[in-house]
Amino acid sequence: MLKGGPGSGKGTQCANVVKHFSYTHLSAGDLLRAEIKSGSEFGAMIQSMIAEGRIVPSEITVKLLCKAMEESGNDKFLIDGFPRNEENRIVFENVAKIEPAFVLFFDCPEEELERRIMNRNQGREDDNIETIKKRFKVYVESTLPIVSYYESKGKLRKINAAKPSEEVFEAVKVLFTSET
Repeated sequence: MLKGGPGSGKGTQCANVVKHFSYTHLSAGDLLRAEIKSGSEFGAMIQSMIAEGRIVPSEITVKLLCKAMEESGNDKFLIDGFPRNEENRIVFENVAKIEPAFVLFFDCPEEELERRIMNRNQGREDDNIETIKKRFKVYVESTLPIVSYYESKGKLRKINAAKPSEEVFEAVKVLFTSET
């Protein structure tokens, strides 16, 4: 699992790990969007929930993750964007019956995250200062408790993500080489 604030470099480092260590990247958001695009009954239900502003139940996201793991033919996964909160984590552990080998946490000061997001110019509508502040608030309130949980279980591996991405990946490589 990957954790880190918005702009911490999760996407960049995830791509590096997939390329260098043959992991399968599973993004909860991508799986939900793919299910909607498939036109399945399940996808229609997800689309309806999102259109109504409802949160897709954790059980649905976990089932999509489990299905993707089974279909991948791989046994090494990077799960990105899930769990987002404590309830997600509990459902994942209870339904999937999987506990991560370790959780990679990209630790980066909020000021640096804000600077990166404002400078990345990816054309994302949610890359404005008001939305960024809201995303930080959600991150602190929902994601950091998950980070603390895995730290208490001895599963958290912190990486200083304030460094340039090449240096961050060097630290990631050391960690993946020793953990896998």
